[in-house]
Amino acid sequence: MNNRRLSSLRSYRRADGLTLVEMLIAMVLGLMVVGVAIGIFLSNKQTYRATETLGRVQENARTAFELMARDIREAGGNPCVNNLPVANVLTNSAGNWWSNLTSWGASVRGYGATEAFPDAAFGTTAGARLTGTDAIQLISGDDTVATISGHNTSGQQFTLNTTTHGFVAGDYMMACNSRQASVFRASAVSGNTVSHAAGGGNCASGLGLPMTCSNTSVYEFAAPNSVMVKLHSTRWYIANNGRGSRSLYQSRLTAIGAQNQEVAEGVQNMQVFYLMRTGTGYVTAADVNSAANGWSNVIAARVELTLQGDNVVGSGTPQREMIQITSLRNRNS
Repeated sequence: MNNRRLSSLRSYRRADGLTLVEMLIAMVLGLMVVGVAIGIFLSNKQTYRATETLGRVQENARTAFELMARDIREAGGNPCVNNLPVANVLTNSAGNWWSNLTSWGASVRGYGATEAFPDAAFGTTAGARLTGTDAIQLISGDDTVATISGHNTSGQQFTLNTTTHGFVAGDYMMACNSRQASVFRASAVSGNTVSHAAGGGNCASGLGLPMTCSNTSVYEFAAPNSVMVKLHSTRWYIANNGRGSRSLYQSRLTAIGAQNQEVAEGVQNMQVFYLMRTGTGYVTAADVNSAANGWSNVIAARVELTLQGDNVVGSGTPQREMIQITSLRNRNS
């Protein structure tokens, strides 16, 4: 009887709790479950942050795409006639990319991954174009158009039909009609008058064809069939941004010269391919360079941007590619 009671008591005591070994096993299993849950949470959090960052980069690039597409679409455009001969009186037209314009055929110019700008070498400092990336240069007439109501060739002065034209001294300008266009720098602006005197950016004041700085001819832009606009000149390229990553940059012509500005962060590379009027597919800038009148025959551009977020997922950072095709409106009419 006593033995049965003792056995029952021992069984009761064993059922009353866990042994130390059992407790340790349960804790280890619990920690394993918690560890797996924390790992999954951290992984999902990191993936979300990377995706969110890349989404912001993609949104910025989409905005940049729209701005670049506008420049490409308007390249070679002017308020007069397409493919006009150009009298360029800008000083040092071979050294400044925005003034190296001899015809509207040169209003589009691409540079391949190993072809540096003629006036600027590749570099690694903030804002300097990186080797291994394409670039594109575009020139057109701006949107604001003023009608020329008079042109005093001896006084090197235009009279416009409005005083609300938005032009200032130092602006790079274009006057045109159905016969020709002339590119010059506004030496002075006052009310509805714009001057184009020699000096201060102009090597001559004649504005006629044929034009060289040592042999100029006078040309009068007669009213009312002549107009004036600002020269819209931009370059798009990839450069370091000074924060340890790459960005898409735009260099834009202003009254004080070309100004570089960062447009979209996280753009690692840009490749540009071109469709020629007589071609059947998109080709590189080198192919256009080697073709007769190549850049004059470009009618569309395909821009490919490689985007990268700044958060590491796994062994690398997520990347995406955006592609956009834009036709040159002024060459497809």
